Amino acid sequence: MHKINIAIDGPAGSGKSTVAKKVANELSYLYIDTGAMYRSLTFLSLQAQVSEQDEQSLIQILEEMEITLEQQSDGEVQVLVNGERLGEEIRTQAVTAKVSEVSAHRKIREEMVARQQQLAKQKGVVLDGRDIGTYVLPGAELKIYMDASVEERAKRRHLENIANQRHSDITTTKEELKRRDGLDRQRETAPLRQAEDAVLIDTTNVTIEEVVARICRIAREKENED
Repeated sequence: MHKINIAIDGPAGSGKSTVAKKVANELSYLYIDTGAMYRSLTFLSLQAQVSEQDEQSLIQILEEMEITLEQQSDGEVQVLVNGERLGEEIRTQAVTAKVSEVSAHRKIREEMVARQQQLAKQKGVVLDGRDIGTYVLPGAELKIYMDASVEERAKRRHLENIANQRHSDITTTKEELKRRDGLDRQRETAPLRQAEDAVLIDTTNVTIEEVVARICRIAREKENED
């Protein structure tokens, strides 16, 4: 048996981050939260009052931004930025509204991808995002593309916001998801799309546990391949 790399892609609210964490925990793999990396940069840019359109200033922030992963006792992986644990502050509406524009810059993505690829060299990692299987880890042994209806995704994000005591309106959430989908699919560098060799999983009417079980089953088969 040998460890593999797992790439999980899909639009916002498809459940990929939740599933990726559980898959990593089930397989004793390392989960790398690529979304948190872009959100952290967006958060720092807002603090510095830098526009999401100002690529040069964003690159300067990124160059000074040290991202490290800290394995917790419960198996969770905490992202540290400049030695600081960032949690709910990178999940605010203000960050969510800007992260797609920040992550669309070519030089930003190139630097982030280089960091993510370095982390994945050890094998046995699970990455989720929008361009993992097509751009970040095109050689990943297992690629998954998760999707769900925009109505279901809006409902999930709305309930998640409420659970985390963040202000939320389901109609606004749905429109924001549609806007992010458009930005992610139409961006020039590494747009959101399903890799040709990815397994498509529609999560609209499927439980998280069922999705996790299916991915782990495929992963274990891949681990045992010569």
